[in-house]
This record gives sequence, C-alpha cells and structure tokens, in this order.
Amino acid sequence: MFQKDLFNEKVALVTGGGTGIGLAIARQLLECGATVFIASRKKEKLDTAAAELGHPDRLFTFPTDIRELDQIAQLADFIQKTTGKLDILVNNAGGQFPSPAADITPKGWNAVINNNLNGTWYMTQIMAQRFFFEQNSGTIINIVLNNFRGFPGMAHSAAARAGVSNLTQTLAVEWASKGIRINCVAPGIIQSSGFENYPPELTAGIARKIPMKRLGTVDEVAALTLFLCSPLAAYMTGDTIYLDGGARLWGDVWEIE
Repeated sequence: MFQKDLFNEKVALVTGGGTGIGLAIARQLLECGATVFIASRKKEKLDTAAAELGHPDRLFTFPTDIRELDQIAQLADFIQKTTGKLDILVNNAGGQFPSPAADITPKGWNAVINNNLNGTWYMTQIMAQRFFFEQNSGTIINIVLNNFRGFPGMAHSAAARAGVSNLTQTLAVEWASKGIRINCVAPGIIQSSGFENYPPELTAGIARKIPMKRLGTVDEVAALTLFLCSPLAAYMTGDTIYLDGGARLWGDVWEIE
C-alpha cells in the first residue's frame, strides 16, 4: 500500500521522534521518501536515533521542549532555513505516569497537562502559523491514547489526551478551508520503550486482558499514522482512530482497587 516514493518531496516533523512510536513513524516516513525532522528534549536520544535511521541527506534533528514556546519557534526557524516548508506534523511527544487520581499532586497534574495538552497545542498553532496557513495545505496527526472509557489510574493523561481529541475535532472544522487535515491516532497498549517504564506488577499478564491477546507494535502505530498522512485518507479529518486490539470494547486492562 505504501509506495517507496509516496512522500517524495514531502517534509515531515515528528515530535518525540527519538524513541518508541515516534522513531518508528520517522523510519517509515523516511522509507517512503519524506524529508524528516525529529525533535526531542534530549539531544543524546536524537543522536542515537539519527545513527540508527540513516538517510543523513533527508533526516534532521533539533532538540526541543514542546512546553517552551521559544524553543518551538527556533525549531520552526530551523525547518524554514533547511527546507523552506513543512507538509506533515506528527505530535507524538508526551508523557505520563501511573497514579490513583487521589494521589496526583498539583505538580504532577500540571506537568502532564502542560506536556500532553499545552505542548501539543503550542506546536500545532506555531507550525500552522509558520507554514500551513501560507501554503494553504498541511496534515497533522496527534498521537493520543485509548481513553474511550476513561483511563482509571491515569486521570491526568486521560484528561489531557481527551482535550487533544476535542481540539482535533475543533481545528478540523476551523482549518478545513485552509487546506489542513487533522486526525488522532489512539494507541492501546503498545510494546515500546515507553511501556517498559511502567512497573512490572502493573503490566504483568496484560496481554490476556486484550481481546486480540497481544500488545500492539510501534510499527502498527506508524503504519496507521502514515495512512492518515497519505492521499489515501484525503477525505478524513477530525477523527480519532483507535488501535488497541479491541481493548476499548471489552474488559478492564488495569486492575483498580
């Protein structure tokens, strides 16, 4: 389905592109001919990713904290200077930690909201202002999570990601006349570097609670993301697509006391 030249002459930015899902998305975009910028807070992760991905003529890295407006502006300057345009934005950067809602501190709540919701908005608005509006074109994919029935044990991230999903619907309507499409991918439990950060007692046996009896892969998330970026999805905007092995429809993945 994905031809090697599908994204020839397209320029993409993947935030959180140094590891996990973001790295897989960057790899598949490169394989399909795109010029790709990857951003992450830590330069060492970007350096490792660049060495792994190759394509030094089409891959560029730029350390960026999506919570900092000045750093996003500097990233936009770098893209403008390097390629002169941006066609695809994948908002993948984010993070959370498991906690009962009653135990989340104000600092913890604000950190997750600022990263997952505010950071996504800052990146989206600035890149639209700098590139998409003038070009009268652009594709935005927001990587959220499966909060179809809420997300007990992660109220802060569920709230932030729900905000991103609703923001996606709103911008899809407001920006359709500007040639901009925007959709969400909502992964379920994915075997990735981020999943490995959770305590083993929380994740043990989790695949048995998913209807398909397995975890998803980063490559499956990347493939769906590329589909939504491609001309094959040209009539799709404002949607949240779940990739969760049916977990949103049945059972309780996380044990809640």
